[in-house]
Amino acid sequence: MTSEYTQDDLLPLSGIQHFLFCRRQWALIHIERQWQENALTAEGRIMHKRADDPFFTETRNGVITARSVPVASYRLGLVGVCDVVEFLPSPAGRGQGEGDGVKLPNKDGLYLAAPIEYKRGKEKRDHSDETQLCAQAICLEEMLSMNIPRGYLFYGETRHRVEIEFTADLRTLVKDMADEMHNYFSRGYTPKVKTSKACRSCSLADICLPVLQEKVIAASKYINQNIEQT
Repeated sequence: MTSEYTQDDLLPLSGIQHFLFCRRQWALIHIERQWQENALTAEGRIMHKRADDPFFTETRNGVITARSVPVASYRLGLVGVCDVVEFLPSPAGRGQGEGDGVKLPNKDGLYLAAPIEYKRGKEKRDHSDETQLCAQAICLEEMLSMNIPRGYLFYGETRHRVEIEFTADLRTLVKDMADEMHNYFSRGYTPKVKTSKACRSCSLADICLPVLQEKVIAASKYINQNIEQT
Protein backbone atom coordinates (compact mmCIF):
# COMPACT_ATOMS: atom_id res chain seq x y z
CA MET A 1 0.00 0.00 0.00
CA THR A 2 0.96 3.65 -0.36
CA SER A 3 3.35 5.11 2.23
CA GLU A 4 1.48 8.43 2.40
CA TYR A 5 -2.23 9.10 1.97
CA THR A 6 -4.08 12.31 1.10
CA GLN A 7 -6.92 13.85 3.08
CA ASP A 8 -9.44 12.38 0.62
CA ASP A 9 -8.05 8.90 1.32
CA LEU A 10 -8.51 8.98 5.10
CA LEU A 11 -10.74 6.29 6.62
CA PRO A 12 -12.44 6.46 10.06
CA LEU A 13 -10.02 5.33 12.74
CA SER A 14 -12.86 3.81 14.79
CA GLY A 15 -13.38 1.33 11.96
CA ILE A 16 -10.23 -0.57 12.88
CA GLN A 17 -12.09 -2.09 15.84
CA HIS A 18 -14.98 -3.17 13.59
CA PHE A 19 -12.46 -4.61 11.13
CA LEU A 20 -10.77 -6.80 13.72
CA PHE A 21 -14.12 -7.93 15.15
CA CYS A 22 -15.54 -8.82 11.71
CA ARG A 23 -14.31 -7.67 8.33
CA ARG A 24 -17.80 -8.09 6.86
CA GLN A 25 -19.30 -5.86 9.58
CA TRP A 26 -16.69 -3.21 8.77
CA ALA A 27 -17.46 -3.38 5.05
CA LEU A 28 -21.22 -3.15 5.61
CA ILE A 29 -20.72 -0.01 7.72
CA HIS A 30 -17.90 1.77 5.90
CA ILE A 31 -18.32 0.62 2.30
CA GLU A 32 -22.05 -0.11 1.98
CA ARG A 33 -22.99 2.60 4.53
CA GLN A 34 -25.37 0.38 6.49
CA TRP A 35 -25.88 0.78 10.22
CA GLN A 36 -28.38 -0.50 12.77
CA GLU A 37 -28.21 0.27 16.47
CA ASN A 38 -28.89 -2.22 19.23
CA ALA A 39 -28.77 -1.98 23.02
CA LEU A 40 -24.99 -2.54 23.16
CA THR A 41 -24.14 0.17 20.62
CA ALA A 42 -26.60 2.56 22.29
CA GLU A 43 -24.88 2.13 25.67
CA GLY A 44 -21.49 2.72 24.05
CA ARG A 45 -22.76 5.86 22.29
CA ILE A 46 -24.09 7.29 25.57
CA MET A 47 -20.78 6.61 27.32
CA HIS A 48 -18.81 8.35 24.58
CA LYS A 49 -21.19 11.29 24.64
CA ARG A 50 -20.31 11.81 28.30
CA ALA A 51 -16.58 11.61 27.57
CA ASP A 52 -16.58 13.67 24.39
CA ASP A 53 -16.90 17.33 25.29
CA PRO A 54 -14.72 19.29 22.85
CA PHE A 55 -15.11 22.46 24.91
CA PHE A 56 -13.86 20.93 28.16
CA THR A 57 -10.23 20.92 29.32
CA GLU A 58 -9.18 20.67 32.95
CA THR A 59 -5.96 20.64 34.93
CA ARG A 60 -5.71 18.56 38.09
CA ASN A 61 -2.52 17.81 40.03
CA GLY A 62 -0.50 19.08 37.09
CA VAL A 63 -2.21 16.73 34.60
CA ILE A 64 -4.02 18.42 31.71
CA THR A 65 -7.07 16.52 30.42
CA ALA A 66 -8.36 17.31 26.92
CA ARG A 67 -11.54 15.73 25.58
CA SER A 68 -12.69 14.89 22.07
CA VAL A 69 -9.30 15.51 20.47
CA PRO A 70 -9.26 15.27 16.62
CA VAL A 71 -6.39 13.14 15.27
CA ALA A 72 -5.16 11.92 11.89
CA SER A 73 -2.29 9.97 10.36
CA TYR A 74 -1.34 10.28 6.71
CA ARG A 75 0.96 7.27 7.04
CA LEU A 76 -1.90 5.04 8.21
CA GLY A 77 -4.56 6.87 6.22
CA LEU A 78 -6.84 7.16 9.29
CA VAL A 79 -8.75 10.02 10.92
CA GLY A 80 -10.74 10.12 14.13
CA VAL A 81 -11.24 11.51 17.61
CA CYS A 82 -9.61 10.52 20.91
CA ASP A 83 -12.12 10.35 23.76
CA VAL A 84 -9.54 11.80 26.15
CA VAL A 85 -5.87 12.73 25.97
CA GLU A 86 -3.97 13.29 29.20
CA PHE A 87 -0.89 15.51 29.13
CA LEU A 88 1.48 14.78 32.00
CA PRO A 89 4.47 16.98 32.94
CA SER A 90 7.66 15.40 31.64
CA PRO A 91 9.64 13.93 34.59
CA ALA A 92 12.92 15.50 35.70
CA GLY A 93 15.71 14.58 33.35
CA ARG A 94 13.32 13.83 30.45
CA GLY A 95 11.71 15.96 27.81
CA GLN A 96 15.01 17.45 26.67
CA GLY A 97 15.46 15.24 23.61
CA GLU A 98 13.56 15.39 20.35
CA GLY A 99 10.26 13.50 20.56
CA ASP A 100 10.30 13.20 24.38
CA GLY A 101 7.69 15.84 25.04
CA VAL A 102 5.54 18.59 23.57
CA LYS A 103 5.20 22.25 24.41
CA LEU A 104 1.62 23.31 25.21
CA PRO A 105 0.23 26.84 24.79
CA ASN A 106 0.60 29.02 27.92
CA LYS A 107 2.24 26.18 29.85
CA ASP A 108 5.80 25.91 31.17
CA GLY A 109 7.94 22.87 30.44
CA LEU A 110 7.21 19.89 28.24
CA TYR A 111 4.37 17.35 28.47
CA LEU A 112 3.96 13.66 27.65
CA ALA A 113 0.69 12.52 26.04
CA ALA A 114 -1.42 9.42 26.75
CA PRO A 115 -4.69 8.63 24.91
CA ILE A 116 -7.60 7.18 26.88
CA GLU A 117 -10.48 5.31 25.22
CA TYR A 118 -13.80 4.62 26.95
CA LYS A 119 -15.55 1.27 26.38
CA ARG A 120 -18.97 0.24 27.65
CA GLY A 121 -18.24 -3.40 28.56
CA LYS A 122 -15.26 -5.26 29.96
CA GLU A 123 -11.89 -6.38 28.64
CA LYS A 124 -12.08 -8.41 25.41
CA ARG A 125 -10.22 -11.57 24.50
CA ASP A 126 -9.17 -10.16 21.13
CA HIS A 127 -6.95 -7.13 20.50
CA SER A 128 -9.55 -4.84 18.90
CA ASP A 129 -9.63 -2.29 21.73
CA GLU A 130 -5.84 -2.17 22.08
CA THR A 131 -5.44 -1.78 18.32
CA GLN A 132 -7.85 1.16 18.15
CA LEU A 133 -6.06 2.85 21.06
CA CYS A 134 -2.64 2.25 19.48
CA ALA A 135 -3.87 3.76 16.21
CA GLN A 136 -4.87 6.89 18.14
CA ALA A 137 -1.40 7.04 19.69
CA ILE A 138 0.30 6.72 16.30
CA CYS A 139 -1.84 9.60 15.01
CA LEU A 140 -0.87 11.73 18.02
CA GLU A 141 2.81 10.86 17.56
CA GLU A 142 2.66 11.96 13.94
CA MET A 143 0.85 15.20 14.79
CA LEU A 144 2.92 16.15 17.86
CA SER A 145 6.32 14.74 16.77
CA MET A 146 6.74 12.84 20.02
CA ASN A 147 6.92 9.31 21.38
CA ILE A 148 3.89 7.80 23.15
CA PRO A 149 4.77 4.49 24.83
CA ARG A 150 1.40 3.72 26.45
CA GLY A 151 -2.25 4.64 26.82
CA TYR A 152 -5.32 3.47 28.75
CA LEU A 153 -8.66 1.74 28.20
CA PHE A 154 -11.47 2.52 30.64
CA TYR A 155 -14.23 -0.11 30.83
CA GLY A 156 -17.66 1.01 32.01
CA GLU A 157 -18.77 -2.41 33.24
CA THR A 158 -15.80 -2.93 35.54
CA ARG A 159 -15.09 0.78 36.16
CA HIS A 160 -11.44 -0.09 35.69
CA ARG A 161 -8.62 1.58 33.74
CA VAL A 162 -6.26 -0.80 31.94
CA GLU A 163 -2.77 0.31 30.90
CA ILE A 164 -1.83 -0.66 27.35
CA GLU A 165 1.80 -0.67 26.18
CA PHE A 166 2.24 0.17 22.51
CA THR A 167 4.65 -2.62 21.59
CA ALA A 168 6.29 -3.15 18.21
CA ASP A 169 3.93 -6.08 17.54
CA LEU A 170 0.84 -3.97 18.31
CA ARG A 171 2.08 -1.15 16.08
CA THR A 172 2.69 -3.64 13.25
CA LEU A 173 -0.85 -4.99 13.68
CA VAL A 174 -2.25 -1.45 13.39
CA LYS A 175 -0.32 -0.84 10.16
CA ASP A 176 -1.35 -4.19 8.68
CA MET A 177 -5.03 -3.62 9.52
CA ALA A 178 -4.98 -0.09 8.10
CA ASP A 179 -3.42 -1.34 4.86
CA GLU A 180 -6.01 -4.12 4.57
CA MET A 181 -8.86 -1.70 5.23
CA HIS A 182 -7.65 0.57 2.44
CA ASN A 183 -7.33 -2.44 0.13
CA TYR A 184 -10.96 -3.47 0.78
CA PHE A 185 -12.21 0.10 0.48
CA SER A 186 -10.44 0.79 -2.81
CA ARG A 187 -11.91 -2.41 -4.27
CA GLY A 188 -15.37 -1.84 -2.77
CA TYR A 189 -15.08 -5.38 -1.44
CA THR A 190 -17.50 -6.84 1.13
CA PRO A 191 -16.29 -10.30 2.24
CA LYS A 192 -18.61 -13.20 2.93
CA VAL A 193 -19.53 -14.01 6.51
CA LYS A 194 -18.39 -16.91 8.63
CA THR A 195 -20.97 -17.18 11.40
CA SER A 196 -19.94 -17.45 15.05
CA LYS A 197 -21.35 -16.81 18.52
CA ALA A 198 -20.28 -13.18 18.16
CA CYS A 199 -22.97 -12.72 15.47
CA ARG A 200 -25.65 -12.79 18.19
CA SER A 201 -24.52 -9.45 19.62
CA CYS A 202 -23.83 -7.78 16.26
CA SER A 203 -26.10 -4.83 15.51
CA LEU A 204 -26.00 -5.73 11.79
CA ALA A 205 -27.13 -9.35 12.17
CA ASP A 206 -30.49 -8.74 10.47
CA ILE A 207 -28.80 -6.99 7.55
CA CYS A 208 -25.86 -9.37 7.31
CA LEU A 209 -27.54 -12.78 7.74
CA PRO A 210 -31.00 -12.78 6.08
CA VAL A 211 -29.86 -15.09 3.27
CA LEU A 212 -28.43 -17.57 5.74
CA GLN A 213 -31.62 -17.41 7.81
CA GLU A 214 -33.71 -18.08 4.70
CA LYS A 215 -31.59 -21.15 3.95
CA VAL A 216 -32.19 -22.49 7.46
CA ILE A 217 -35.96 -21.95 7.12
CA ALA A 218 -35.97 -23.56 3.67
CA ALA A 219 -34.13 -26.59 5.02
CA SER A 220 -36.59 -26.99 7.92
CA LYS A 221 -39.53 -26.78 5.50
CA TYR A 222 -37.94 -29.45 3.31
CA ILE A 223 -37.54 -31.78 6.30
CA ASN A 224 -41.11 -31.16 7.50
CA GLN A 225 -42.50 -31.82 4.06
CA ASN A 226 -40.68 -35.13 3.85
CA ILE A 227 -41.97 -36.11 7.30
CA GLU A 228 -45.54 -35.30 6.28
CA GLN A 229 -45.21 -37.41 3.14
CA THR A 230 -44.02 -40.52 5.02
